[in-house]
Parts: sequence; structure tokens; C-alpha cells
Amino acid sequence: MSIKSKLKPKDGVSLRTIHLLLVIGAFVLSGLMLFSATYLSISFKNLTENSQKYFELKNACLELNDASDYMTERVQRFAVTGNKQCLQEYYNEAFLIKHRDEAVETLSKGTESTEALESLENAMNVSKQLMNREYYAIKLVVEANNIEEYPLPLDDVELSERDAALSAEEKRNRAIDIVFDNDYYSQKALIHDSMHESLNELERLVNESEKKALNNMRGMLTFLSVMIIITTVAVFFLVWLASRLGINPIIKAVDKIKSGNKIPEGGTTEFRYLVRAYNQMYDMYKKSLEKLDFKASHDELTGVYNRTGYESLLSSIDFSSTYMLLFDVDNFKEINDTYGHETGDKVLQKLARTLKNYFREDDFICRIGGDEFIVLMLHTPEKQQELIAKKINSINEKLKKTDDGLPSTSLSVGIVHGSEGEELDELFKKTDVAMYESKRNGKGKYTFYSTNLNSKA
Repeated sequence: MSIKSKLKPKDGVSLRTIHLLLVIGAFVLSGLMLFSATYLSISFKNLTENSQKYFELKNACLELNDASDYMTERVQRFAVTGNKQCLQEYYNEAFLIKHRDEAVETLSKGTESTEALESLENAMNVSKQLMNREYYAIKLVVEANNIEEYPLPLDDVELSERDAALSAEEKRNRAIDIVFDNDYYSQKALIHDSMHESLNELERLVNESEKKALNNMRGMLTFLSVMIIITTVAVFFLVWLASRLGINPIIKAVDKIKSGNKIPEGGTTEFRYLVRAYNQMYDMYKKSLEKLDFKASHDELTGVYNRTGYESLLSSIDFSSTYMLLFDVDNFKEINDTYGHETGDKVLQKLARTLKNYFREDDFICRIGGDEFIVLMLHTPEKQQELIAKKINSINEKLKKTDDGLPSTSLSVGIVHGSEGEELDELFKKTDVAMYESKRNGKGKYTFYSTNLNSKA
């Protein structure tokens, strides 16, 4: 029997068939990569849209909180100064601009989460309830200052017989008490808590969505990596048949993936498309890692900025319109020695929560040492001593209470305005000098820096 007769079709596959299979395989692999790249691009787009949606909803929540804080600041300033401009600005926000109503409307249209919407509506309801106290305080100041024209609907507000009989000065003092007492700030705390509950719910939803999307994209990236490896092997064989065409771009891509870097564009059109999709995902992944920086800049115990975060903030702050307040817990060592470090930690946590409740969302609260905190009050002009004093007194009153099972404590505070110095070190030293002056005056005190303190230091 001849050799030719022994070679039957079932004995092997011809080169033509192999070549045809390779060509078909190359088309199939290219199609799979194109599908993967398209899927990744769509996934990235969806993830970006979800993140943008979360940003909008988050801004809506913060806008309600900011509007509430703005109205509080306006009514407090009106109570303290009697400035009719503050009254007009309060009216504009409450009845013309209506940031709070817009925030609730935005959230109601933008999310299916009833919990987030209910929390925001609760914040809105408490904010409106708080307005009744503010109306009453405004009415007292209006009558005390004999203001005849006022934009607010105060005609329906009736003063009690006792308050109506007060003198002008007593009415002003009564108005100040109403918008600075613990009940007022307790309602403010309810607004902040409801807003944070809404934000937490939104964050939970977006985290679930992002986690699901990232898991899908990780799987697709794994699949994509396998496709790249298979394509590399196939291209090696094809290049052996076709003068090693296109091998260098794929080798570089594999090396970059292994080293954890972006892939430079090159090669075929399909491969360039794949590279763009991969690089987009690479950039998105890098951005997700930036979220981890939060832990590096915040104090784990209290949740406020730590010293690292404080130092990074300094370069972005305009100190010409900023107050720097240095807080030191009085007798903190005695608390640790008497009650233990666990109780001392709880005292610091209580202090951090109290500072957050009594200062604005725009203000930065930092723990720079064991029991030392700094508050940076941004966008605050000079001559706000009375407002700051009210806040500090309210904070000290809160810390003295022991109904939560924690020992009574107080703060010694040094305060300086950024206009007092050009160098940051100089400003900090001045707050330190003022704080120790408070210590010398009996603790639980506050001192605004003045030049005559240098002679005592």
C-alpha cells in the first residue's frame, strides 16, 4: 500500500484548515475583546452616572443643612445685633430662595429610597418647627427696637404677657436666650442627625451599587486579562505565519498589566479600543483608592481631622477671614487616672460630638493632640467675639452635665483671628498663649488673644 493511500482525511488536518481555524480564531478573539471593552465602557459609564447621581443627592441633603445653618446664623445675628439686613436675608432664604424645599424635591425625584427621603423630610419638619422659636425671638427684637416694617409674617406671633411686659433690653436678652439655649441647639442637633441619616442611607445604596459594579468589572477584567494572554499566544503563532505582525504592542500591554500601570496606546484598532477601556477602568480604580486617604487624615477615635489632616488643610484656608480656636480639656489627666482611659476616650468622643453640633458644617474640627482640639471657623469676619463666646459657654454647659454617665469636665479656650498674624506658626502660638491665660484664670474659660498677653506669657 502506497504512502498516499495511507494518508486519509481523518489522519490529520491540512495547513489550509489550520490557517482557516487560526483566522477564525483570531476573529473570534477580536470579537470577544471588543465585547469585553464595550461592556467595560458601559459599566464604567453606569458607575460614573451613579456616582454623579449620588453627588447630586448628597448636595441636596447638604443644601438643606446649610440653609438651616444659614437661617440660624441670620436669626442669631439679628438677635444679637438687631441688624435689619440679617432679618431680610432670613426672610429671603425662608420664603423666596427656599433651598430646603428644593433639596427635598430633588431627593424625592432622584432616589427610590424611602428611608433617605423620610430622614430628609424629618430634618425639614424639625427645621420648620425651629422657625416658630425663631419667629418668636424675632418678634421680641422687632418690638424692642421699634421696627415698624418687617418682611416676616409676624402679625400672627403673640408674645406671652410676661414677655410683652419686659423692657426693650430685657426683650433683646430674652430673644438671645431663645436662639442660643440648649433646647434650640437640641433641635439643631435633630436636624443634623436626620440629615446624616439620609446621607448614610444614600451612601449605603451607592456603595452597594458600586460594589456590584466593581465586582462585575473585576470579573470582566479577569476575563479581559485571560483574553489578552490567549491573544498573545495566538498572535505569536500568527506572527510566525505572517512575519511576527503586531506582537510588540501586546507584550508591552501584558508587562504593564503585570506591573500595575496604564497601557500605552498602540497596535490595531481593536486593541487601541481595548486599551482605552482598560485605562478608563484603571483611572476609576485609582480614584476608588483615594477614598482610603480619609482614614489617613481623620482621627479614628473621634472621627474629626487628625494632625495630618489639619496640616493638609492649612494650605487651602484663607486665614484673613478665619478664627482659630484652641481647646484644651481641663483636668483630663485626672479623669484618666480616676475613671480609666476608656472613660477618657468617651469624654473625647463626647467633646467631638458637641463641637460638631455647635459649629457649622463649613468649619474644620481637628484633634491635634491627646486632649487638644482646634476649630477653624471659616469665612468669619472679625468682631464675632460675642457669637463665639455664646458657643463656648453652651459647649462648656453641655460638657458639665453628667446625665450620660460621664464625668463633668470643661474646656479652656484660646482664640485668635487670622488677621492677627501672617505666619501660621505665629497664629498657633497666639492661640496657645490665650489658652494658657484661660487656664490661669480658673479653667473653663475662654480668652481672645490681645497684644498685652505677650507680656504675661
